[in-house]
Amino acid sequence: MRRDVLELRQFYATPLGRAAREMVSRKVLETWDDARDLDVLGLGYATPFLGSIRPAARRVVAAMPAKQGVELWPAEGANLACLSAEDALPFQNAFFDRILAVHALEESPDPIALLREVWRVLSPTGRVVVVTAARNGLWANAERTPFGHGRPYTRSQLADLLREAELEPTGWTRALYVPPVAWMAGWAEGFEQAGSRLWPGFAGLVLTEAVKETFAVKARTARVRVPAVRPGLAPLPANRAPVSRAQEPPK
Repeated sequence: MRRDVLELRQFYATPLGRAAREMVSRKVLETWDDARDLDVLGLGYATPFLGSIRPAARRVVAAMPAKQGVELWPAEGANLACLSAEDALPFQNAFFDRILAVHALEESPDPIALLREVWRVLSPTGRVVVVTAARNGLWANAERTPFGHGRPYTRSQLADLLREAELEPTGWTRALYVPPVAWMAGWAEGFEQAGSRLWPGFAGLVLTEAVKETFAVKARTARVRVPAVRPGLAPLPANRAPVSRAQEPPK
């Protein structure tokens, strides 16, 4: 069962939520730069991480699963968020240049169907970043946070899932080394710097980037047997005399 959108919003208003937002947003910017003049989709509950991308992007849209609920986003200006089914996103094929999926896979009833929709709406040269709780991280067991619910993933498990949906992983990184304890949120920056060097395997989140697999259809040569049709009356060779079939007179 998915976390309610109100629970997610309340978490990102806490010190731990703000730390998670800052750490993940930094990784996304390192991966995509500022996504200048690109069309960007936030899937799941990705709105806390889209603020740094929105000023330069051509278009930013947030799609939230129906079982989670939707909220107005951004707080000012026209609403850019919509409610959608996970396996039927309301967008045309190959529309988005970048897709950021956060709180999308862990509680999805059908992760493959969700990722196949990502494949459909992603442009041929597009890139997707999937953020999930790391199976061996502390955050996967922190039930007071949204990352402590659903299915966490290892790097290899996430890569296999993406490939099954015809998305080829091209890179990965980790984030959120601070323990999921409220009073330690102020030290998140120090944990992030030290954790990436000293204990990289204990990050709370794993981020995987993937691209769309496309297959060109190539013609294959094949030998075909063509039956030879023999005419009923075949002409005789020029150097061969005709043979009379008349009976010889008796002697």
